[in-house]
Amino acid sequence: MTTDFAQPLRGALQAADFTYDRVAEALGTQAHRALSRNETTPGLRRTADGSPLSTLIRLFLLQAPVPSAAAERALPGLVDRLCNVGLLEQSVGEVAARMDCRPYSTDDVDLWVVSDLTPGLDGAPMRVGADHVLGISSASTSLAQQTVRDDVGRALDLGTGCGVQALHLATHAGEVVATDVNRRALWMTRLNAALNEIPVDVREGSFFEPVATDRFDLIATNPPFVISPATGERLVYRDSGLPGDQVVEDIVRTAPAHLDDGGLCQVLANWSILRGTAWDERLATWLRDDCDALVVQREAIDPSEYVEMWLKDEGVHGTPAYLQRYDTWLSWFDEQGIEAVGFGWINLRAGGSGHHRIEEWRYDVEQPIGPAIAAHLPVARAEVTASSRLVTRPDVVQETQGPPGAEDPATIVMRQQRGFRRARQVDTVEAALIGASDGDLTLGQLLDAIAQIMGEDAEQLRSTYVSKVEELVEEGFLTTEG
Repeated sequence: MTTDFAQPLRGALQAADFTYDRVAEALGTQAHRALSRNETTPGLRRTADGSPLSTLIRLFLLQAPVPSAAAERALPGLVDRLCNVGLLEQSVGEVAARMDCRPYSTDDVDLWVVSDLTPGLDGAPMRVGADHVLGISSASTSLAQQTVRDDVGRALDLGTGCGVQALHLATHAGEVVATDVNRRALWMTRLNAALNEIPVDVREGSFFEPVATDRFDLIATNPPFVISPATGERLVYRDSGLPGDQVVEDIVRTAPAHLDDGGLCQVLANWSILRGTAWDERLATWLRDDCDALVVQREAIDPSEYVEMWLKDEGVHGTPAYLQRYDTWLSWFDEQGIEAVGFGWINLRAGGSGHHRIEEWRYDVEQPIGPAIAAHLPVARAEVTASSRLVTRPDVVQETQGPPGAEDPATIVMRQQRGFRRARQVDTVEAALIGASDGDLTLGQLLDAIAQIMGEDAEQLRSTYVSKVEELVEEGFLTTEG
């Protein structure tokens, strides 16, 4: 299908000032928040002036029909062309959207993203098709925030969908390749690339097949990771067709072969948490010894909540099929021994020292989190010895708790204000060490001084705390000079 209308459409969107900031201003806080909850009434009340901007908001974001004359003013000379390619449809005196076209902003650059319509506005039932192309979502935003934005030569958007990640990657990669098995998604990616005047090499095929001999500096992927029984109701954007979480496992195992030395693969994923098996031990078996890895479980969802979420996403909530699908899915989870589903980030660095950190951190982090992930994944892990000179990270603060008037606090917690915002309970030696680490003295000298002050044996303190300091460095409370 052609995309030769992309440039005139871009001109019309620019002329109407159809940008993220102007749309947010036109809608106002109340209507903008309502739209994030899939409610359009406040937005309709704010966009009744007939201006090109209001018309485009009503047409694409609120999915409301607009008068033909208003559509022609907002999209001069384009209505018929957009109807021919399926973005719009006409009836007597009115024009309605058949696809979504919405403004998007990244790095202070105005972009536009075409996708399929958002289902379920105002609670209306809407079944999505098997080849539905998802637009900007919480998952795509999460992956964009997770991705490290260092300048790279070649980047891959694996399973591109409508191409959101490819648009991001193009801001810091010399060449961007985007792959997908869904032909409608590939057409939309080509359209979005043309609409935003961004070069993207779009290739059709399943996972790494279209790039079998290629290597990249960065791979970003939000694969179809939904864990569901193979009952035939497959939505390409979320269901891989592979059993359980095998799609994620396959990507984690395969991606390093497509990375240049020092290259990074970042995956937003689900994984099964099985009865009687620690989730972190299971995921550890997926990781290669020639890669550094940082795996973070952001949440664990119980089976019923997980099934409800994805059945509603599919648009079957309230239909006759809902209860049967719900029961079938839960029964399958039980048969597979899945007691919960984990959600989080998998980050791999090729050619590293083979250091793997797998952790659960469900609390708020600084966004974008990409810079903190980059800082955690050096090509060579810093070694901590008694001769290391350490510096306390400037955003670390100390919190103490205890009864009023007590000579010593009952607990001491070190908390980061930036990045992962990790918190760690420490003892008095660790607290003293963190407080004194300014790079002037070596770790051994600091421990000797603390031992003297506390009346402890210096050798014993060194033996006990060097390994604990390694953890403080790994978690980002301390950094090693050089």
